[in-house]
Amino acid sequence: MTDAFSRTLLRCTALRSTKTIRVRPVFEDVFREYGLPERIRTDNGTPFASRGAGGLSQLSIWWVKLGIRHERIEPGHPEQNGRHERMHRTLKQETVRPPAATLRRQQLRFDAFQREYNEERPHEALQNGTPSSRYRPSPRSYPRRLPDVHYPEHFEMRKVAASGRIRWKSAMVTIGHALEGEWIGIETANQMHHVFFAAVRLGFLDERSKLGLIRPPVTCWARVK
Repeated sequence: MTDAFSRTLLRCTALRSTKTIRVRPVFEDVFREYGLPERIRTDNGTPFASRGAGGLSQLSIWWVKLGIRHERIEPGHPEQNGRHERMHRTLKQETVRPPAATLRRQQLRFDAFQREYNEERPHEALQNGTPSSRYRPSPRSYPRRLPDVHYPEHFEMRKVAASGRIRWKSAMVTIGHALEGEWIGIETANQMHHVFFAAVRLGFLDERSKLGLIRPPVTCWARVK
């Protein structure tokens, strides 16, 4: 994890898998130490995103509930996260080619790289300063309790069942398993029923289309005005 402004490498952790159960504790640790970011930019891979409604995964749903905007780069365009990709390229060259014999030794390599990268290496984009000399923690502290999702009064609310579906107009509509147990909001305009999770638009229900969820094109950060 890096801070885009200062280039600070906030965390570099060796994990045995990319499952949310492994990844989320690392983010929790970073949020407690540095505070919450306004936004997180990632690629479209696991565990950050999915092919489900809104591109949401269990991890990004948690970010949304924390008030973090999730920005996804366009598939096949790593240059849209160029600062992070450059760091990652250097990291791989210096620490995993070849990889260490054990996970513990690999983590020791990562820790040494992180210290040098943050505290010793000058960056041209920082007027030859180091990332640690430019970094400032976020004023938004990590909450002890996860905030509830709220919707405007004119929205209708539905809770996503264990099947990943909601009941709407006497029909069962599939939303997605990632949102099981979460409350979604539905805003009606004419014959269109726009479906949201917090501020994330999942799609819409059209009474003329037998109430199936129609998903909009995936919105990436580069397309947001």
